[in-house]
Amino acid sequence: QVQLVESGGGFVQPGGSLRLSCEASGSTSEIYGMGWYRQRPGAQREAVAFISKGGHINYIHSVRGRFTLSRDKVKNTLDLQMNSLKFEDTAVYYCHAESSLLGVEYWGQGTQVNVSS
Repeated sequence: QVQLVESGGGFVQPGGSLRLSCEASGSTSEIYGMGWYRQRPGAQREAVAFISKGGHINYIHSVRGRFTLSRDKVKNTLDLQMNSLKFEDTAVYYCHAESSLLGVEYWGQGTQVNVSS
């Protein structure tokens, strides 16, 4: 079992920055890849950024150049630096981990990000 705890959400004005952090604990050796998802009001949950076990990072188009994903395997943390935030970035952000065990995945409890003037 893996536990994921997010922190760092909050309120920010458009153009501002926030840094989200996810700390993994438990059976972290089984984690294959990690990422951040978000669920905007009235929308389905979507992947924002993902890092594979090999370190390859992917971003959705709408955040490319503004968000930066980083993983510290020693500390078992996954950070999402969000710059130049826009109204449409308002969402609940979830940390996600894929297990090397087939079909197993883990989610954090979510952290709210509000971009508002």
